[in-house]
Parts: sequence; C-alpha cells; structure tokens
Amino acid sequence: MSGLRVYSTSVTGSREIKSQQSEVTRILDGKRIQYQLVDISQDNALRDEMRALAGNPKATPPQIVNGNHYCGDYELFVEAVEQDTLQEFLKLA
Repeated sequence: MSGLRVYSTSVTGSREIKSQQSEVTRILDGKRIQYQLVDISQDNALRDEMRALAGNPKATPPQIVNGNHYCGDYELFVEAVEQDTLQEFLKLA
C-alpha cells in the first residue's frame, strides 16, 4: 500500500479514541492532505498490520503511516501540528 493512511476504528467505546480520530481527520482535511482511512474494526488482519507497522502490539488508533513508513500516533501528530512540522512528520516533505 502506498500513500498516507490513518488507521482508525468505527467501533469503540472510548470517547478519547473517537475524539483523537476526529481531530486527525479534521486537521488533514483542513490542510487538504489526501489520506486513506483504514477501519481496523472491519478485519483483525488490519489491526495486526497497524500494530506491526507501529512496532507496538498494544497500539490503538489513530496511527498514521505513509507507505511502509510509520509516522506516529495521535500525540506525535499533534506535536508536529503545534511545531509546524506536519509535512516532515507525515514524510511528505
């Protein structure tokens, strides 16, 4: 798979995860950055793929990947936005 992917889930009881997913997609949409939303709740293999790319067997959405390069999680994403280094974080620069 190539391009920017945001691993998310449509099935969660966690308000925090829902909020983080919404913020990531809102920021990417606002900056007109194209990405593919990957819903890990549709297939356990997608969840396993997300965790393998993140290098963390307990990783939870949202996780951001560009091609086969792991970019980071929500906290790193927000830090990049605040420091105006989002292009570098997303490996687009």
